Amino acid sequence: QVQLVESGGGLVQAGGSLRLSCAVSRRTFSAYFMGWFRQAPGKEHEFVARISWVNGNPHYADSVEGRFTISRDKAKNTVYLQMNSLKPEDTAVYYCAAQTTARGSALIRSGYDYWGQGTQVTVSS
Repeated sequence: QVQLVESGGGLVQAGGSLRLSCAVSRRTFSAYFMGWFRQAPGKEHEFVARISWVNGNPHYADSVEGRFTISRDKAKNTVYLQMNSLKPEDTAVYYCAAQTTARGSALIRSGYDYWGQGTQVTVSS
């Protein structure tokens, strides 16, 4: 069983920055992709970014491209989401996810088999 624990959320003013972390509980861990999704109040889950666990290749949603950076530290079994130039529309609960089996696209929720509990990010205007 894999547990994902997010941290780093909080309240920040527009234009500010936050860094989210997602720690994997299992010491021996491998995956195809790690991803970040978010859900704003009254909206569906939205893909934010994903990274190849193997080679570190990232991919971003258009809405965050150029502002957010996803990275991973394989030695620490941790994935990060550096969020800069935050906007009020970035306000959401952010979820970390892991794709540990080959199950299709890493750009949609069904592509992942483990999820964290979420961390709230609130951006004030």
